[in-house]
Amino acid sequence: MSGASSGVTREAVEAVWRIESARLIGGLVRIVRDVGLAEDLAQEALVTAMERWPTAGIPDNPGAWLMATAKNRALDELRRRQMQDRKHEEIEKAATGLPAAGPDPETVTDANVGDDLLRLMLVACHPVLSREAHVALTLRLLGGLTTDEIARAFLVSEPTIAQRIVRAKRTLTEARVPFEVPRGPELSARLSSVLEAVYLVFNEGYAATKGDDWMRPQLCEEALRLGRILAELVPREAEVHGLVALMEIHASRFRARVGPSGEPILLLDQDRSRWDRLLVHRGLAALARAEALSQPLGPYALQAAIAGCHARARTAAETDWNRIVALYDALVELTGSPVVELNRAVAVSMAFGPAAGLELVDALVSEPVLASYHLLPTVRGDLLAKLGRTEEAREEFERAATLAQNARERELLLARARACDASRVS
Repeated sequence: MSGASSGVTREAVEAVWRIESARLIGGLVRIVRDVGLAEDLAQEALVTAMERWPTAGIPDNPGAWLMATAKNRALDELRRRQMQDRKHEEIEKAATGLPAAGPDPETVTDANVGDDLLRLMLVACHPVLSREAHVALTLRLLGGLTTDEIARAFLVSEPTIAQRIVRAKRTLTEARVPFEVPRGPELSARLSSVLEAVYLVFNEGYAATKGDDWMRPQLCEEALRLGRILAELVPREAEVHGLVALMEIHASRFRARVGPSGEPILLLDQDRSRWDRLLVHRGLAALARAEALSQPLGPYALQAAIAGCHARARTAAETDWNRIVALYDALVELTGSPVVELNRAVAVSMAFGPAAGLELVDALVSEPVLASYHLLPTVRGDLLAKLGRTEEAREEFERAATLAQNARERELLLARARACDASRVS
């Protein structure tokens, strides 16, 4: 096969891997009950495919081929371990007179302890791990991303991500995390970690905290894919549908959020005809599913309801700000988050005037959580500018620029500071 053909086949193998890796690793975790070993076995199957497919051709069902290859390796590993265990047990039996016993590796493959993908999500986001580990492991195991891709997405070094993943897998092994899918209230509690990880991935893609790009769509697409899968796996969980709704609606704005030169365009300045109406429809449908479950709306569903208010307004002037304030009232009561209170202050300013919003923002200035949060002086600067206090507004925008880590956002804030100067001169 020519080099060009081999290259195409390699791309095809990598595409299959991206699609099938989560299901493959999830199935292997059920067999070997070890995340690190499951990933190693899956990678070995991928290497075998890279070696064989360029000459033998891609199988009709490449996912099944990878799974069969990896399972055979898993069974070999289990038999090897079983043989070692039997030797140890025979020695112990000779010393104690107790009968030896061990699992049959052939029956392990038939175990059905719940859905493989759901189990893998719950393991990757187990509470024993940190938030950073949740995100890295989720993207690695469920997104099929390489350590280099994850590192570039979050603008950290590849060794840092690699160490994070290795430590996470070691922690799971040492903590003897069970690989069963919990049920009932325990499942709902564990799901919160999964939802948080998916949400963090989406947020980093939607408004990158660092670097030169305002957005990283690949991360948003991964988070949306995982959210949609999760909604199918646990269709009776309202918050899962709420998160999917929130991501779908926010994703609908992608084309309108960035100008020709990559500059950010804020929500109220966006050309709403460029919003993706299909994604809006999907988001509102997911929100309706969350609401139809007759469960108290959680933080994701409430945020989705707020996003839905924006999505239904064909122009910024048509936005139902009173409804948004009411939803933020519920969200503040539920979360107690100063960041949510800041967002509520923006909604109050739109519904009842900038002075009412500024009063709420000023009450948040002493909040330790917001001390280095660049959006606090950003919002304060915006409200001061609307009140004609342009000198104070300029100072706030400049302060926000020093706190912002994203280059595009920093440029926008400095431009707004210059606009304050220009308005004073004119």
